[in-house]
Amino acid sequence: MKRVYNFSPGPAMLPGPVIERLREEMGDWHGSGMAAMEMGHRSAEFTSIAEKAEADLRDLLSIPDSYKVLFMQGGATAQFAAVPMNLCTADDTADYLVTGYWSRMAVREGARFCQANIVLDTADNGDTSIPEADQWRLSERAAFFHYVDNETIGGLRLPTVPVTKAPLVVDMSSSILSEPINVEDYGVIYAGAQKNIGPAGLTIVIVRDELLADNNGNDKKGNARKGAIPGVLDYRRMADAGSMLNTPPTFSWYAAGLVFEWLKAQGGVEKMAARNRAKADRLYRAIDGSAFYANPVAVKYRSVMNIPFMLADESLDTLFLEQAAERGLTSLQGHRSVGGMRASIYNSMPDEGVDALVEFMGEFERNHGQAFT
Repeated sequence: MKRVYNFSPGPAMLPGPVIERLREEMGDWHGSGMAAMEMGHRSAEFTSIAEKAEADLRDLLSIPDSYKVLFMQGGATAQFAAVPMNLCTADDTADYLVTGYWSRMAVREGARFCQANIVLDTADNGDTSIPEADQWRLSERAAFFHYVDNETIGGLRLPTVPVTKAPLVVDMSSSILSEPINVEDYGVIYAGAQKNIGPAGLTIVIVRDELLADNNGNDKKGNARKGAIPGVLDYRRMADAGSMLNTPPTFSWYAAGLVFEWLKAQGGVEKMAARNRAKADRLYRAIDGSAFYANPVAVKYRSVMNIPFMLADESLDTLFLEQAAERGLTSLQGHRSVGGMRASIYNSMPDEGVDALVEFMGEFERNHGQAFT
């Protein structure tokens, strides 16, 4: 079977060895006579899959026992509402750092459930850099501070962890497991699976115990709010049910577990971080060393995972995509709101895929970019 290099921002490519495991175990998981997606989610077989997946994720990210790990549904988009529902009341203020498309979606949804304060919006500079923290307009008593650490569409990355008095909430959908993090810096970490974790349909939520409502539905300030939260979005109820308040996305959970095993076999997130940095550096060198390609993001804030670039002549975009696809380089078209190209080079993108893209870009420039060199 011929496999392409899939540069999609998500659903993204899976590691080759994981694809092989999925194929091998598709009809018979460990002699059970069943595929993993056929198992009852409360069966002994699936319970062993679920428990191992959580244990491996905790190991990869060094997640303390004082945090719950939830395997939820609804994508990161559902968490835009779940976060304020779980962490504050409608009268509370929450701070939002807005650095691109997804953080704008988050604050728009969050404003339905709390008093959303935008501490900064990078729209003023076209989402190409992030002003220093002394320019942020923080609230005095925010219930939480929300940000997206890596904007998938614009390729803008916040390279440091914000310093605030409020619990930090971060959308790590396109960066989780790509580098080491200190989980204890955060109150809530959430991430859609379809980039660095596995198939779409699963969302990982890592939440500090003290932020969970108690069993009477009261938050840490004694405010009653349980009745306002749908059960499948209620962190306390999901934690108490072992993420099985309803039928979870069993296949995605199982596949994520295989990805976690693969990551551990690669040497963990430290090894992946070095590999990812090297991949990104090769691609940025190809862009920066050319008069034909350009990346608009300030160097300090460039994403390691999602690298947008423009051609000097946008009339060549279609030809670029067609010829790239002929080489087995797919899903390079930029988001409709930005245009141009975008290469998403998550953990599963092998070095050879980036090398093939860089080689193609050089050849395309030689053939079509004479007027710009």
